[in-house]
Amino acid sequence: MPRTRKPLSAELIAQAALALVDKEGIDGFSFRVLAKKLGCEAMSIYHYYPSKAHLFDAMIEICIAETVVPPNGLPWIERLRGLAHAYRATALRHPGFFLYFAIYRMNNRAGLSFLNRIIEIFQETGLPPARQAAHFRAIGYYIMGAGLDEAMGYIKGPSATEPVPETQARKDFPAIMSLGAYFSKTYHEATFKHGLEALLAKLEADAKRNATP
Repeated sequence: MPRTRKPLSAELIAQAALALVDKEGIDGFSFRVLAKKLGCEAMSIYHYYPSKAHLFDAMIEICIAETVVPPNGLPWIERLRGLAHAYRATALRHPGFFLYFAIYRMNNRAGLSFLNRIIEIFQETGLPPARQAAHFRAIGYYIMGAGLDEAMGYIKGPSATEPVPETQARKDFPAIMSLGAYFSKTYHEATFKHGLEALLAKLEADAKRNATP
């Protein structure tokens, strides 16, 4: 008996597109490839999404929904900590799409709502707007950079045509090689926590100083 294909829907298409990009990367993505994956014609996808940009907007909304902002009622520092780890989890879950997510302008309603909820957490610190913005940007730089490094992988990046052999590198560049093991995936989570906690400690200290009469 032939397998019954699920009826097309906007949600099904966006989820399938996100899975495809995460597996194959953005460069190899097209409606034609997605249609083949879904078992339909490319024109069927255009019925739901008139362009790739519209489809990518829907994929952004999926990633936003997955990056849960901790609820009101928790201490603001716990909310920021939870948000940072949720953002990292989104990066690791969507390695192929994360670069697009990280640099997306977030100027649609879903994106602005997401950013607004985050800024509201920084407002709870009681800091003046300029200091809120500084900490927001600093923490944002950190979690975005960490997400890109872990999701896309420094080790997967462009490489020299003639890299230095490991045995030679150990002889000529001992300082680098002495730390090499600690840059591995095994240490990623601990490293992320280390950097995040340093930034949160700075923010908490700043907030306490501001609150002191």
